[in-house]
Amino acid sequence: MARGDSEGRQGSGALGGTPQAAALAGIKVVELGALIAGPWCAALLAQFGADVIKIESPRDGDPLRKWRKLHRGTSVWWHAQSRNKKSVTLNLKSTRGQELVRELVRDADIVIENFRPGQLESWGLGWEALSALNPRLVMVRISGYGQTGPYRERPGFAAIAEAMGGFRHLCGYPDRPPVRTGISIGDTLAGMYGVIGALLAMHHVRSNRGRGQYVDVALYEAVFGVMESLLPEYAVFGHVRERTGASLPGIVPSSTYPCADGAYVVIAGNSDGIYRRLMRAIGRADLADDPRLADNAGRSQHTALIDDAIAAWTRGLPLAQVLTELQQCEVPVGRIYTVADIARDPHFLARGMVEAHTLPDGQAIALPGIVPKLSETPGTTRWLGPALGEHTAAVLAGLGVDADALAALRAAGIA
Repeated sequence: MARGDSEGRQGSGALGGTPQAAALAGIKVVELGALIAGPWCAALLAQFGADVIKIESPRDGDPLRKWRKLHRGTSVWWHAQSRNKKSVTLNLKSTRGQELVRELVRDADIVIENFRPGQLESWGLGWEALSALNPRLVMVRISGYGQTGPYRERPGFAAIAEAMGGFRHLCGYPDRPPVRTGISIGDTLAGMYGVIGALLAMHHVRSNRGRGQYVDVALYEAVFGVMESLLPEYAVFGHVRERTGASLPGIVPSSTYPCADGAYVVIAGNSDGIYRRLMRAIGRADLADDPRLADNAGRSQHTALIDDAIAAWTRGLPLAQVLTELQQCEVPVGRIYTVADIARDPHFLARGMVEAHTLPDGQAIALPGIVPKLSETPGTTRWLGPALGEHTAAVLAGLGVDADALAALRAAGIA
């Protein structure tokens, strides 16, 4: 496993040499909000060197701290998603807490929030108030339905966004109800769109000496935005794409097939040349040379014939042999990985996609490697998700809050 960098040293480039500054060094981000979408947006910026100050409730902090599997009372997910962030506790419902946030924003580049529209405005921390303090500010606003429109005030979570954005309708098999994909994909898509929007807006500020702007990201739109040809197919043909299980509609062959040892294998013979190599590899030269199947348009008319032939071959062989034989023929093929497979796979390890770290109590932990990989200024894990309020004193000291004042804020439940 790649050993995480806990000393804050930045990468030295793909070929080694002089250490480079982080890609986002000097960028100050104030993160407001909790759970996944907004914090994921900030997490990606933090991984590439942005100074991310995460504001949390003094009482309980971000609920993500208590989600899923806990180690000594803290979610291991927290350590991954909040790496490189600074935790500052402030009660946003208090007047003084709001004043301190405004002070932090005065020299910030980006603010990220994922409250329901109108919530920040009720605290005097909305776009109009903050941009008046800092005209060059970029504000990423992530919500279920966006800052405008008839649904803007509805509460929104990824599950609902995935349903509304058309994604859930396509997940599963046609004879069964739609299913969840296994992760909160709507949240992470929205977070990534937030990063794109933030960097676009910041580029505009810096290259054109322009004013800042806010980036309006709706969870359902982030999902709908990756739905490929769903809408054009409906607009032109009246076609409503449906659930198709493991197959890829209109692209043949591309599906999941059973092996003799109970495992499953994914085979993608998506191009004409690959298809012919695949058919010869499974002993079906007749299908390789069949003029009806010479291109994808023809193959799409005979999906069952082709899939049945492939499945008949895979059922007679263990997974390892299927992989070996098709890889030798340069046919795209892959096993279905569990996380246990990922954690020991040589390619994942060679690419630094399994980072080894140690929690404060000595417990070993692995985190996903950082994506994408930059040749000169790669992202790094400088520290794991912080303890609640770990950086409050240091950050507020920069605003002139001394030890006595901090103690008073804590006694009042403000920090």
